[in-house]
Amino acid sequence: MDRLSFRRAVEAHDLAAMVAAFAPDAVLHSPVSYKPFEGRPAIALLLGILAEVFEDFHYTDQLEAADGALGLVFRTHIGTRQVEGIDLLRFDDDGQIRDLTVRRSRRWWPTWAAGCRRAEVRSRGGPEWSRSV
Repeated sequence: MDRLSFRRAVEAHDLAAMVAAFAPDAVLHSPVSYKPFEGRPAIALLLGILAEVFEDFHYTDQLEAADGALGLVFRTHIGTRQVEGIDLLRFDDDGQIRDLTVRRSRRWWPTWAAGCRRAEVRSRGGPEWSRSV
């Protein structure tokens, strides 16, 4: 798998391909949770939720580190607010993502958190689940 497969999947709005870009035991660190999302099933759930919350998500820049890490700068909308951040991807020897860390602008954290919480509640079937997280 090549290192840009995740970016292409995101730009194509292809959730299955996004998830396939991750190693089976990958870890995703997101500002929506203090605990990382571990493994493809958990990562797939989060990516599905974010696909509901983000509008017009697109990458604006790509940064490559000497150690092979890849930074993808993004912009999106949540409701009426434009937000931006960076996805920092680290890869295993097979080119799959072993670790993804999402960094975001602090000024839009409350909007993102509220949007993600609403999507979580809908995806899990009701408010009982949202209180237990």
